[in-house]
Amino acid sequence: MKLPSEAYCATTHFSTPPPPFPKQAAGCNFFLPRLCVPPQYDAENSGFISTEQFRDLLATHGSELDPHKLEVLLALADGNADGKICYQDFVNLMSNKRSNSFRRAILQGSRQLKGCSLRDEVGLGLSQRLVRHVAYETLPREVDRKWYFDSYTYCPPPWFILAITIAEVAVFMYYGIQLDRLVLQVSSPSFLKSPLPYHPQLRSQAWRYFSYVFMHTGIEHLSLNMAMQLLVGVPLEMVHGALRIGLIYVCGVLAGSLAVSVTDMTAPVVGSSGGVYALVSAHLANVVMNWSGMKCQFKLFRMAMALVCMSVEFGRAVWLRFYPPAFPPCPNPSFVAHLGGVLVGLTLGVVVLQNYEQRLQEQSLFWIFFCVYTLFVLCAVFWNVFAYSLLDVRIPPAP
Repeated sequence: MKLPSEAYCATTHFSTPPPPFPKQAAGCNFFLPRLCVPPQYDAENSGFISTEQFRDLLATHGSELDPHKLEVLLALADGNADGKICYQDFVNLMSNKRSNSFRRAILQGSRQLKGCSLRDEVGLGLSQRLVRHVAYETLPREVDRKWYFDSYTYCPPPWFILAITIAEVAVFMYYGIQLDRLVLQVSSPSFLKSPLPYHPQLRSQAWRYFSYVFMHTGIEHLSLNMAMQLLVGVPLEMVHGALRIGLIYVCGVLAGSLAVSVTDMTAPVVGSSGGVYALVSAHLANVVMNWSGMKCQFKLFRMAMALVCMSVEFGRAVWLRFYPPAFPPCPNPSFVAHLGGVLVGLTLGVVVLQNYEQRLQEQSLFWIFFCVYTLFVLCAVFWNVFAYSLLDVRIPPAP
């Protein structure tokens, strides 16, 4: 069997001809001339060879394999029935493709990595150190951390959290200049006249159930939300991607405004706390569920600080809700949006973040929670349409 010099980095022999590779496969730092591999390595044409034969081939041809990829490949072999290396796993690994077999092996969780941990790596650049730090902050398994470290390319960057943060700061500064107030903007007579906040009198304007995230009651409100949003959201998006993080964030935002419209029917809503609390609570829940596997430094201290920040921000929101309103008889903004975000994070968010290598459509629990969330949204919509008139709720006038 003839092997292309650029294709078969580890020089194993399988029955299926190898697909074309680029001139240098990812993770391979060597090239081999065309050669014939003795058929005894895969005499049954099964597509598998033993780890001993694989090591012998590497030693025979004086080849070296990237340590991260070699450890993942051996971990995959441990997950196979006969402890052998599969050719397709090797191809997927060299091309940085996350295969179904790899995801199944991760879910089984039946193998232990050999060798040192990722944290023992030395001589890393600043960007590599950041990726390694993010891996230990968000992933509980060493094989996942090594795979993420080996394959992450900063393309695309964590654009969702950065974009939403920049937009929230820009809107806040705009209204700060317009209202000539940065602290307790909610006390300005023109604060709720913006087209962005949710107001029960204007609940038929559907965009307000989302756009309220861009309005904050003051710089203290914005600062706490932005700190949690950046410190937790950016690392999560680097690992899980904009789709998953955006889904949790938007679901938390919508759940927050709908929860207010159901439980605190006369109050307006402002701030990004629904989305922020969904992200933070989902992350903290995953840390607790995978406590023994999380190797982030000072994890207990970091969790305590996150809970303190959440408690301070929530306490500020509760105090403001019962503070004498700036627009009598309209009360100050509600704090219930925080609780709606937490519920989304502890249910839908936990499932979305639990197995970062598994696709959402493959998770049955994701669909269960997503259906429950959709049912809640539909019930809240009907509540907004009929309950106010049936209960004869006295809604304060629009600002």
